[in-house]
Order: sequence, then structure tokens, then C-alpha cells
Amino acid sequence: MNKIQERLRTLSPAALKGIRRGIEKESLRVRPEGKLAMTSHPLALGSALTHPHITTDFSESQLELITGVHTGVESCLEELTRIHQVVYRALGDEMMWCASMPCALPADDAIPIGRYGRSNVGRMKTVYRTGLSHRYGRRMQMISGIHYNFSLPDTIWPLPGVGEPNEAYFALIRNFRRNAWLLFYLFGASPAVCASFVDGRKHELLEFGLGTFHLPYATSLRMGRLGYQSDAQSALAVSYNNLENYGASLFDALTQPYPPYEAIGIRDGDDYRQLATSLLQIENEFYGKIRAKRVIHPGERPLHALRERGVEYVEVRLMDLDPFCAIGIGAATIRLLDVFLLHCLLEDSPPDTPQEIAAIGRNQNRVAARGREPGLRLERHAEDVGLFEWGRQLLAGCEPIAAALDAAHSGSAYRDALAAAVAALSDPDSTPSAHVLREMQARHDSSYIRFTVAQSLRHAADIRHLPLAAEVEDQFARLAKESLEEQRKIEAADTMPFETYRQQYLAPERLNAVAIQRKN
Repeated sequence: MNKIQERLRTLSPAALKGIRRGIEKESLRVRPEGKLAMTSHPLALGSALTHPHITTDFSESQLELITGVHTGVESCLEELTRIHQVVYRALGDEMMWCASMPCALPADDAIPIGRYGRSNVGRMKTVYRTGLSHRYGRRMQMISGIHYNFSLPDTIWPLPGVGEPNEAYFALIRNFRRNAWLLFYLFGASPAVCASFVDGRKHELLEFGLGTFHLPYATSLRMGRLGYQSDAQSALAVSYNNLENYGASLFDALTQPYPPYEAIGIRDGDDYRQLATSLLQIENEFYGKIRAKRVIHPGERPLHALRERGVEYVEVRLMDLDPFCAIGIGAATIRLLDVFLLHCLLEDSPPDTPQEIAAIGRNQNRVAARGREPGLRLERHAEDVGLFEWGRQLLAGCEPIAAALDAAHSGSAYRDALAAAVAALSDPDSTPSAHVLREMQARHDSSYIRFTVAQSLRHAADIRHLPLAAEVEDQFARLAKESLEEQRKIEAADTMPFETYRQQYLAPERLNAVAIQRKN
């Protein structure tokens, strides 16, 4: 019996059934012809500032749908489906873009930034997005994806052989980063982009057809050099070896001025250009593929919450939208993520090093751009190893975990999901990225826009035809009304000038835990 199996035996069936998960799904609102919708966030959906399930991301045209926390895979997907149904009832002839890479985009400065009202907290959200636009451009912010939140029941800690939550979750994060390339390969679905996305940018993509660029063996351009990355942040040496070092790394990035961003400035007259001149304006700007998280109190800084109360869950941020699934992610994918994350938790996780962190980045860029290339090799422990060899070893290590989850749930769904992953590893043509290119070429004149429009229209029709219980409609109508009222209350209660609010919110002392404050 290996260490993974020994540690797995300490997790009871009740603990495995108690895994908690939630989904955040981003999607652009688009016109039927595949152009970005320039309308405001639909009033029927309530306030983007205060609604618990329906908000916006970077752009006014970019929806974010948020489930609650679920111990059941199916219940989580059922809630996500209901949210889609409610949204579609408010979209008119618009639809949700079903792919991660954007639709046909207007000029960069024409992309609308999210608006959240006149309160200080609402203005903070808009100014933060304005800062992103100056730092990275608006097009990059229009990339969408799935965020998967994962945690284990509080009752399992300390976990024998793994430790307390902080130690355990950072061990999980280190292993996840080492092995995340496998998820790019298995679930990446963005091998091509609309020409409007790269207009005026240097790139190494090849023409594919009708306003479309691609890489022939790409899995996830979204997660590669062309996607949601920051050259500035690439120099950020974040340590994942413990909470103290992780917190210190983020503290420095949040408080130390960064010369290129100092050049942008905070204000231009009465208009704000960004929140701060530091490498990160706020914690959300950190583009980690997985993040340690804690539910925050109103007005609390996320880093303070982590330092004060520890890690509560992890947020996986690298999943592409599945353009062949109406809600962007399916049950088999979630189950494979559960198995994979448990493997990352239970496997030995030595401290990372600067050398390994650099190799991780190279592996991820290689698989994002060339993951299906025959004979592709990756770096592991300063040695070259074949992608398929390493992948087979990882998936083999997941077998007892899938079996234990199935035993807890009295079924075979987890082993089925793992078997599908093993099959995809052996057959690159069966992966979502290969499927996308094949469908584009066979049915849509090799056009990214035509393919994604067709898929999005199909999903829109399917969702609109699903029955929606009257009590669900009533519930979301109530939530929309309550969210608008809550926004009005927040705006009415504001008495502090925005500049004072901004300075107070960004004060470095608000990033520290009470214990650290006392020490100082």
C-alpha cells in the first residue's frame, strides 16, 4: 500500500461524500451574429453589485453566474442550469457565448467596463476594472472560463500524513501547479481565436480560415502566452510553501509601487485611472491558476481573511468553457477534478523552488500551445519526460481515489470519468480542443465565429426550452428586486468621499492579521 492509499483510508465515506464544491461561470453576452452585445446588464437580473448568483466580471457585457456550495455534483449542475434559465429569460435576442476566447470584439476602448452604481464600493469595482484596462488592455479581460471551488469537510482535520488545513491546502496547491498541464490537455477547448482578438498584437498563430487563427496542436490558448497572463506578474515570486510566505509575497505585490504602473498614475483630473500603482491593485488581480481562498466579511480584505482565519477552500481557475456543453461544464469533468484535487492533496508535496516554478511555467505554456503534438516532452525533476508517460502515471495514481469515491456514492461515475480521461490521453483526437478544430473545419468553413455562434444558438435554444418551476422564477424575481434595493441602501448610506474610502481600503495595515498587527 502506497502513501496515497494509506492517507485515503483515513477519509471516511461520509468525508468523501461531504466534499464541497461551487462553480463560477463567465460568459460574454453577444448578438446573434457573434458580435459583443453593447447593452447594459439587464435590469431584470437585478444589481450586479449585490445579487448573490448573477453579476458581471470585467465588462458590462460579461456575465458571471455563481452557484452556492454543494456536496452533490448533480445538485451543483442543476443550480447552474437554473441560473442559466433565469438569465436567458432576460436576454431577449442576445445569447451567452459558449467559448472561452471572445467573440468578434470592437475597438479596445469601445468594450464597456462593468458599472456598479455610485456607491464607494461600486466605484471601487469600476475603477479597479479601469486599471485593468490600462494595464493589460480590455481584450484580454474578455476571456472567460470556469472557476471551480473545492474543499473538504471541516471534520477531517488534521488529516493524518497531510496536516492541518493551511498546510494541507498549500500542499494541494503545489502539486496542482506541478500537474495542472494534464487538465490543459484533457479539458482545454480554445485552440483557435477570432482575428479581432489578436489585431495589432504580435503572435505566432497560424491562419485557419475566415478571420480565424489557431495552432494545430493547441489545447488552451486561453491559458498560454496569448491568454490571461501578465508579463509584469511573471516576475512575481509567489511562494506556495506555507501561508506565511504566500501572504508575504502578496503583501509586497499589493503595497510596493511598480514603476510602469506609477507612470499610469491614479487620477487624471476627476477621473480615476486605477486604484493603486502597486503591482497588484487588489488581491483579485493575481492571476494564479489556483488560489487559496477564504470567505470574507463585508469590507474585509481577502489577504487579511486568509492570514487571520486560514485557508477555507481552493479556487481552480484554469478550466476552459466546454463549447459542447450548454452550461459550460459537465458532471464527468467535475468528477475528474474531484479525483485530481484529492490526488494533489494526498500525494507527497515537497516545497517548491524557483527552478521548479520556472519549469512549471514552461510546461504549462508548452501544453497550452502544443499539448497534442506527437512525442511532446515536459520537464520533471530537471529531466525530460514524455507527456503521455507522465499523464499515465498521474491517472494511474488516481485509480484508488476514484474507487473510494464510487464506494462512498454507491456507483461507478468517478471511475467512468477517470476511464474517459485515460482514453483521451491515449487518443489526442478525442480531446475537446481537437473536437473544436475538427467541427470548425468540417461544418463552419474553418471559422471560429461561425462555429461558436452555431454552438451558442443551439445551447440557447436548449436552455430556453427547459421547464422552469414557477417557484424558481419567483425566487429569482425576488432576488433581483432585493439586490436592487440593497444597492440603493448602500448608496444612500455612503457619506465618505471616494478618495478617503479608496485610501482607507488600500491601507497596508488592512492586509495583516490581528496577530501580526499585535506583533508590530
